[in-house]
Amino acid sequence: MDFLEKILVFVQADSLVNLNFLLCVSNFEAGTPVHGNDEVERHLVLVEKVAYSKGLPPEAISVMLEFAMSLRMGTVLCARVLRCLIPATVVPQEAVVRAVVWLGVGKIPMSTQVLFIKWVLTMFDMIDGKDQLRAIYGFIFSFVTEENLCPFICHLLYLLTRKESAVPHAPSVTLQSPVSRTGDALHSITNEEWVRNHNSTWKSTLIGVQKRNGSQAASSIGLAFTIKDKASSRKRKHTHLQLPALSSVVNKQPQSEPSSSRKLVPLVQLHSFAQLLENMHHIELPAQMGSLLGSSLALQYLDFVQDESALLRLNFWLGYALYEEFLFCGDGGGFQNSDEALQFLNKLLSTENFLQGGFTSSEAFLYKFLTVWDGSLLRPQILALLSNIPVVPSSQIGRLLFEPLMQLFFTSSVFFKCGLVECLNSMLLKWLTWHSVYALEDDLDISLKSYTSINMTLSGFKDSVMDLVHFVGQLASVGLQLEGCHSLLLSFTLDFYETVCDMFLKYGLPLVVMPPPGVFYPTLFATDPISVDRLAYIMYRYKVNLASAKSQEKLTEAFHISSQTFHEFNHYVVVMVNSLWNSRMFKPDMDLKLSEELLLKSSVPQHWTSFDLIHHPAFMSYAIDFHQKCWPERKDMDLSSIKDSKPWIWYLEYLFTQGYDGFKLFFQSNISQKSPADDEQDESLS
Repeated sequence: MDFLEKILVFVQADSLVNLNFLLCVSNFEAGTPVHGNDEVERHLVLVEKVAYSKGLPPEAISVMLEFAMSLRMGTVLCARVLRCLIPATVVPQEAVVRAVVWLGVGKIPMSTQVLFIKWVLTMFDMIDGKDQLRAIYGFIFSFVTEENLCPFICHLLYLLTRKESAVPHAPSVTLQSPVSRTGDALHSITNEEWVRNHNSTWKSTLIGVQKRNGSQAASSIGLAFTIKDKASSRKRKHTHLQLPALSSVVNKQPQSEPSSSRKLVPLVQLHSFAQLLENMHHIELPAQMGSLLGSSLALQYLDFVQDESALLRLNFWLGYALYEEFLFCGDGGGFQNSDEALQFLNKLLSTENFLQGGFTSSEAFLYKFLTVWDGSLLRPQILALLSNIPVVPSSQIGRLLFEPLMQLFFTSSVFFKCGLVECLNSMLLKWLTWHSVYALEDDLDISLKSYTSINMTLSGFKDSVMDLVHFVGQLASVGLQLEGCHSLLLSFTLDFYETVCDMFLKYGLPLVVMPPPGVFYPTLFATDPISVDRLAYIMYRYKVNLASAKSQEKLTEAFHISSQTFHEFNHYVVVMVNSLWNSRMFKPDMDLKLSEELLLKSSVPQHWTSFDLIHHPAFMSYAIDFHQKCWPERKDMDLSSIKDSKPWIWYLEYLFTQGYDGFKLFFQSNISQKSPADDEQDESLS
């Protein structure tokens, strides 16, 4: 039955409000402009006048609710119509069910969704039946993951839960019972918190309409609202960070099905993996899903079965605990007992490591927590949780991660900077690992599946990875300047680029991203030889990856590495060869230039040799030691003599024996082992 047929019923009642609503709904097509439409405004004003004075009949409530929630004329009228849905007698249950289903479409603004649920709660006693609403209990429960809707959805679930279906803090938890899926919500939130007054305007208007209509329900409604208004302030009990014990269902009813194949076995009765396998399809989930975090067998079951209902319940319990104790704890919350918070987060970390993926509730909590975190409180745990976040779409990664992390990075100590770079390196490793496991070679699409399912194209995944690599490059470039090229921060930065340089060969991702100059040059001129050697190794791995990528480009058109990447690599190699091997630093044809006047003022003789393998600050001690071993009788030390043919080869072998294999691989792949004095190396590298 379409809108027009429904409205014809109203005309027979000769009701002014029904007639005007007929005009409003049937005469205007979907998408009709609202702003400046005097006819729509005139009809709605009359509808509101009648609704606030006499209330609306059930048929009008039904059609107007459908009209609003379907967004027939946009989002503006939706909220306005909801506010005037004052029933004269009852609210049709079927209309409420259809309206709830519209929530799943995803087009209604969140503020309007909240307004609708508030309306349902206010009019709950006026709904003419509850059986159909209880039939979609699981669908309603799915909205508890929405932060703004959660308290109102929990209230609605509480009202729909019958006493015979649940006992205090231990609801029936069979998979067939929808009540089980809200057991954790019932345990976590007190009833006083649910029975708050949701809209005083609706309340007063409804009571006035009932009194004018002479209804006997007015006094009971007024009494109910009066009781709700007396809800006392909540006294916090800091028990959310304590994992509940794994227990069976309390006061469980006998099985209606006598067959042993339908018998449910409580997890608490299983003590070995063999027992778990034997009863895998007959497991009874516990009353409180938080208890799964404390049981290895329970986690193995969760990992194997992938029960969406169990994951939804666990995510809700976990999200509530994290939000209450770390975000909404105005009185100190879980932070008052740092040991308890530490144990809780460590248990959560061990669970995520076991399941090899994070939880949606943990991910959502971190996005919120980063905006208020000081960077020191429980730092190892928070950074470890952060590293478990699955791939974030490129369109959201800046707002959710980069902005808060950048503020923390530049206002914290060098040790936090090191920890954050390590965290982001771990995050990148997990992203790349997920890609290498779940990549579908046929269509180059990937499905990254953890306990926060994400599907995206290969192009979208590459964009996210590239954004992350560029972000770390920006942090490291500025951080190294701020911290005076601190050796520890440089070490963590090189760890990150050791991951980046091998993304193609190790993880099958057709992407190569070079380090920025703010990372390359501070490393090349570092005072510790290990960092310079690691840079040589990284550049060697870049060359191997790029060479392989270039050969792949010839085989498939879908594969392409930007020519700019090859140009950047070649440029860096030329700089390293000219600096470390050819002793041509600061020459006019070099990219790194200093004015001749400044070079003369430095009073450094042969300044162009200052950063070769002999005179480089990181290797001069090795050159002096080598010179003394070769020419112990010499009193004057001429390091330039090492550049002769045989001493140069011996010197290189001497460096290699000290463990500098990065240089060995880099020089073997880019130049022949000749002395720079014998043959100047060709700079044009393909």
